[in-house]
Order: sequence, then structure tokens, then C-alpha cells
Amino acid sequence: MIDQGIERRSAAVTEMPDELRHDVRLLGKLLGQVIAEQGGEDLLADVERLRKAVIAARRGEASADEITAMVEAWEIDRAVQIARAFTCYFHLANLAEEHYRIRTLRERDTEGGVQRESLAHAVHELGADRVAELVERLELHPVLTAHPTEARRRAVVTAIQRISGRLTEYNTPGRGASERAESRRRLLEEIDLLWRTAHLRPSKLDPLDEVRTAMAAFDETLFRVVPQVYRSLDAALADGTGTRAPLARPFIRYGSWIGGDRDGNPNVTAKVTREAVQIQAEHVLTALENATTRIGRTLTATAEFAPPSPELKSAIAAAEDAHPELVSELATRSPREPHRQWLLFVAARIAATRRRDLDLAYLSPGDLLADLRLAQDSLARDAARQAYGELQHLIWQVETFGFHLAELEVRQHSQVHAAALEEIRAGGELSERTEEVLSTIRVIGWIQERFGVRACSRYVVSFTRGAADVAAVYELARHALGTRAPVLDVVPLFESGQDLANSPDVLSGMLDIPQVRERLAATGRRMEVMLGYSDSAKELGPAAATLRLYEAQERLTAWAAEHDVRLRMFHGRGGALGRGGGPANRAVLAQAPGSVAGSFKVTEQGEVIFARYGHLAIARRHMEQVANAVLLASSVTVGARTAAAAERFRPLAERVATASESAYRSLTEAPGFPEWFSLVSPLEELGSLRLGSRPARRGLGAPRSLDDLRAIPWVFAWAQTRVNLPGWYGLGAGLAAVGSLEELRAAYQEWPLFNALLDNAEMSLAKTDRSIAEHYLELGGRPDFARQVLEEYDRTRRLVLEVTGHTRLLENRKVLSRAVQLRDPYVDALSHLQLRALRALRTGTPSDHERERLSTLLLLSVNGVAAGLQNTG
Repeated sequence: MIDQGIERRSAAVTEMPDELRHDVRLLGKLLGQVIAEQGGEDLLADVERLRKAVIAARRGEASADEITAMVEAWEIDRAVQIARAFTCYFHLANLAEEHYRIRTLRERDTEGGVQRESLAHAVHELGADRVAELVERLELHPVLTAHPTEARRRAVVTAIQRISGRLTEYNTPGRGASERAESRRRLLEEIDLLWRTAHLRPSKLDPLDEVRTAMAAFDETLFRVVPQVYRSLDAALADGTGTRAPLARPFIRYGSWIGGDRDGNPNVTAKVTREAVQIQAEHVLTALENATTRIGRTLTATAEFAPPSPELKSAIAAAEDAHPELVSELATRSPREPHRQWLLFVAARIAATRRRDLDLAYLSPGDLLADLRLAQDSLARDAARQAYGELQHLIWQVETFGFHLAELEVRQHSQVHAAALEEIRAGGELSERTEEVLSTIRVIGWIQERFGVRACSRYVVSFTRGAADVAAVYELARHALGTRAPVLDVVPLFESGQDLANSPDVLSGMLDIPQVRERLAATGRRMEVMLGYSDSAKELGPAAATLRLYEAQERLTAWAAEHDVRLRMFHGRGGALGRGGGPANRAVLAQAPGSVAGSFKVTEQGEVIFARYGHLAIARRHMEQVANAVLLASSVTVGARTAAAAERFRPLAERVATASESAYRSLTEAPGFPEWFSLVSPLEELGSLRLGSRPARRGLGAPRSLDDLRAIPWVFAWAQTRVNLPGWYGLGAGLAAVGSLEELRAAYQEWPLFNALLDNAEMSLAKTDRSIAEHYLELGGRPDFARQVLEEYDRTRRLVLEVTGHTRLLENRKVLSRAVQLRDPYVDALSHLQLRALRALRTGTPSDHERERLSTLLLLSVNGVAAGLQNTG
């Protein structure tokens, strides 16, 4: 094992590309300079001692006991500073890898040919005519959530973004020596500030903080990337994009739970929901105003070379009659430039919409689109490039974001609705919680009046047990607003294994609800159902949950066909593998045949939002990959192939699911397991990180069962122990139950779902470190539990390698393998620091001051391990 570790690490170092090695060394050297300046050369020396020791341990040249003695010998404050150093290093290493990824994407784009997993690749595979047909019903619907899985403070994220800009500047080719020296100085200045920035949040986030954090992703990336993706598709469908009417229609729709998800979060109120949609509107209207102003100012084509259409002339004349001073001023500034005048007038109207100046404001996005298309149609007569270039991008942005930016969805627990109805039916004074339920529905009505039905109509009911849970929402709406009740599309959320099994029966019951029938008639028989990956995985284990979710999709697809319903499945996935995470495009291709049908809706949570949408090039690549997968998964050929594989390997899947669930439950439902888990992990301390506005668990005190614990801290805490149990536990037992290695290998090769299941487990196993994990598991005082976990790890690792045919984990994924292997020793350093804090807090009797400093050390190490593994919950 030790020799293999040395070999793997050497191979990883050899494989590191020169550009990446340069950036990592540069940033590491500058960080070392900052540490020496701020903490002294002795602090830097201690950091280096620990770094070299953990690398030596990986080579078999040092023992864990030696490292433990070193770490225990430091004063707590010194250990805190060392933890800060390794945490900052990981932030910088992640940044260097992101820059390398962006460079790689750009290089591939200049190589010519069709880039794999792009929209052009989908057209190449399926043909332009077939893709054009599929585009008519194509829809990607990412839903941003505030689920607390981003361990970094916003101040830290912003500092990293500034460093990113400086690194780009430093690496720009063709710069002179003095320019390069100044770039290096500014880079050092920003790293110095990162070191001085507090990495732990001083106070808990409130829901509106979370809304504003998400708006940063919109401002910096989402607004700009959408037209780029549409342009890619348009260019792939036919030549001449930018000189003709587009063949690509807008197919991206953003949703948001931020400020609307009140399930288990008392901090999300009706007032918060109202303010959330207003914040969204402010951001999108500002973005549209700025884009329209920019395009208008540059559209200097004169009437001589781009004569206005009669319709545009009439519109300008009407505008002058209604707003003489404004239009006169624009005409003076832009003489004989009618298109420029018109777009600047449109920009003024958008500004008035943002200010709520009703005399000039647009009443709806449709009115704005009509004015933009008036200019486009006029330009198309003599200046097609001006009509279908930047102006088309603006039209796409309006079509995508409207005046509300993202559809705000409300989520609440079915039991809350049941309790509210019980109170209302009983008569008498209503409780504060019931009044809040009714106020939420009234706010939905207000949002629809202000921004339209599209801005907020979906109401997700978590823990839906039967059709009565859906009917309850409609009944509450009548109590809240009577005949003025808002338009509601109530979405049942199925999370437990039993609920997934019962889901078709629940939908059948929904067909008897009058309001559901009305919505089906109004929407062309469209219906939505949500599938919860996090809680099902926590209940059943990763393998059984994956296979049960697939079965549910098959049954729901058959139900939809039988009842002539266009059913869209909303996938409630987390970022971590233990919560349904993993590469999104592979997840799409692994769905049950017929379940995609041109539409894919999925939650985007926490660190995933910034990982996928933090940079324009990465966001574009991610969205093209998902769109590519949706198109391919919706094709008849791919669907038929997947269906045949699913049918062939159904008995195998049943054996894997049954055996894996049994093994998983034998551990997690054993007496004393929840208490043991709390001792071996930093579970109890995670709430102090103040990751989000939602409480980390249901109820108070230590969890008595897994039901008391939310899925995010369950996954987060296991990641910190380096066990990563939610990503693989039980799979080994499931594979062993099949017996035939040949049949397992065939399933891995032929069935996309089984392939993704094993590859995701392999990724999770690669981020598991058995030797470090042993030290955490010892803290619980239950060697039987520790032995059970490690034996299943050994079995799962062995069988996954045998089935995939790999000689080592991630053998066929060089980039990810390199990242994991190079990070491992530095994550080990933080794990040893964390173990010191955990041991003292769990088994010692520290003073109040020592407890406070130990907690700081623990939480800093949690932050650092999360950055090193690039994984929280």
C-alpha cells in the first residue's frame, strides 16, 4: 500500500502540466512570504515541518504518532495559525486549477473540430434537423438553493476572485518587465489581504444575505453566459448566425428557493419572500438597463445607412408625443440615429420600471420585448448584423430572465400545512405559524400581480405522503385569498424509499383534485414531481437510493404515458456524491428512458453554484454539457439502448439494492450509532460555522436517530473524517451479493446508470483515507462500529476496482486523480490539527478559554479540509 502511494504521488507530480505547476508554485511562494512577514520565519518553519512530515508519512518515512506528537506540542494559537496557512494554500491551489481548466477549455476551442459534450457535438451526433425538433421542447431549469454547503465566507470568496484577476493579469503574454513586477506586487497585496481576512463567519447568515450572495453569481456570470450558450446552439444548427433570424430559441429557465424555502427554516417568512423577489427584480432590471444603454450608445448607424422602418418611425413619433422632453433630448444627442434614439428611450423605460415610475415604466417583459423586436425588425431590412448580434443577445436575456430573474419557488413541510388546516377548521384564534402559512400565500398572490404568474407559482410540498397533502395547499389558498387565490402548481416531493414507491399512486390521487385538473387543462397537461436524493440516500444508502430513484422514474414515466400527462421530474440533488451529486451531464444520461423528454430541472446548491457559475468560461462549458446530455438522452436511439440495458440488468440491480440497503441499515440503525457518529466527527461543531440561515438539525441536542439530522451535515461531517461514508457504504455488500463478476462488468460497460453509480463511488473512495479515518473512528469508543466501517470500505474498494478493471482508483480520470493525490498530504495536515482539537474536546477537560481556542482550531480545520477536498455537503 505504501509503495503504491509513493508511485501514485510521483505519477501525479510528473503529470502536472507546466502551466499549473507554475501557478501553484508562484501562489505558494507568495503565501509563504506573507506568512513569514506576518507570523515570522518560525511560523513558516513550523508550517514546512508539518508539510514535510505528512508527505514523509505518505512515503512510509514517518509515523502518524510522530505527527501527532508534533501537533500536540504546539500552543493552540500556533496550531490555529498553521491551520490558517494550509486553508489559504488550498484556496490558492483551487484557484490555480480553475485557471488551468479555463486555459484548457480555450485551447480546445482553438483546435478546430467539434468539442466533445458541446451543443455542436449534439448536432453532429443527432443531425441538425433532429436537434431543431428537440429544441422546440428543450428546457434546462437550474434552481439555486440556499442549502448551506458553501463553507467559505463571502469576504473570502471575494478575496479569491480578486486574486484570480491579478493572476490573469500576471500571466497575460507580452507584458514588459515593469508591468509584470507591478502585477506580482498587486498579487502579493491581495494574498496578504486573504491571510488577514477572517475565515470564520462572525454571525449567522440571514435569508436575505443568501439572496444577495446568489445575486453575485447572476451579476458576474449568469446574465452574460445565457446568450453565449444560445449563440453556440444557433451556430451549430446552421451557418450564418448573427446575420439571420436565430434558429435557437431560449431554453434556460432559472429558478430559486433562496428566500422561498421555509421547510425547517423559521427565518424564511412571507416578508423575506417578498423582499427576495424585489432584490431579484432590482438586479435583473439594472442588468437589462445597462445592457440596453450599452447597445444603444454603440448603435450609431445613421438613417442614411440603416433607414428606420415605418413602424419604428411611428413608434418614435408616439413616444415623442407622450414624453416630449425625454425624446427631444435623445434626438439632440443622437441626430439622424433613429435606432440609437429608440434603444436609449427603451433603456429609460427600463430604468423607470426599476424605479416604479408608472408614467414611463413597462407593465410586462412582453412589452419590452415588443419594443426590442421593433428595432430588430427595422435593422434586419438593411443592417442584419446589427439586428441579430448584440441586440439578439439582449432579446434572449429578456426572454430568459423577464423582470423577475428567476422563478421563486416556495417549499414547506406537509405537516405544517396539516397543522394549519386543523387550526382553521377548528375555528378560534390562529397560531403565529398558521398565520405565516396564509401570509406566504398572500405574498405569492402579490408577486403574481406585480411580476406575473411565471415569477412565482410553484409550491413544493416536502414529505408528500398522499394526494391530500397537495389538496391541503389549495384549501389553504382559498382560506388566504378566497376567489382571488393565486395560480399554484403544487409539486409533490418524494424523499423516503416508501414515498418513492408510492409516488404513482399519489399522482393518480392528484388527478381527482379540481385545481390540479384545471392546471393540467391550462398548461397542456403538464405536471411536475420532485425527487429527493439527499434524504433517500441518508435513509437507504447511496447504492440502494440510486437504484430506487431509477425505479421510481421508470414507474412515473409509465404513469405519465398512461394518463397522457407531460411529466417533468425535478431532481433535488446535492453537491456531494452522498446527496446525489457528481457530474451533471452524466447524471442526465443515466436517467430512466423517457423521463428526460427534453427537460431537465435540478437544484444547484452551495459551493456548486460558485464552482459551476463562478467563471464565464466554466459556466458556459457546464451548461453546454448539460444541454448536450439532455438532447442525447431525449433521442430515440439513446433511449432505446438505455432501456434495453436497464431491462437486462434489472435482476442484478435488485440484488445490489437489497443487499446494499441491508448492510447500510445494519450500521446506521444499530443502537448507539448516532451517538458514536457525533463523537467521531465534528458534527456537533458544524453549526458554529454559520453556513446558512437554516438550522443544521431538526430539534435540539444530539441526534437520537438519523431522522433528527439533515442530509447536509450528515455528508459534511463524514467528509471531514476522511471516511466519506455516504458516498460508498453498502455498495461493496451489494456487489458481493451478485456473485458474477462478469455480469457486473457487463452492467458497468452497458448501463449508464450503473456506470455512473460505480464511477461516483470510485470518486468518493478516492477521497477517503483509511489511515487517517482510523484515528477519527477510534474517538467513539466502539471498535465494533469502526471495524464494520473499515471492512466495508475494504470490500467496496476491492470490488469497485475489480468491476471497473482499474488497477487504482480514478485510473481513467487523470485530471481528478492528480488533484486528489496532490492534495491528500496537505489535507492530512489539517486532519491531524482537527484530530488534536477533537481529542481535547471529546476526552479532555479544557478551560473555557482553551475550549474557545480549540473550537476555533477545529472550525478552521473544517474550512480547510472542505477547501482541500472541494467538498462539503
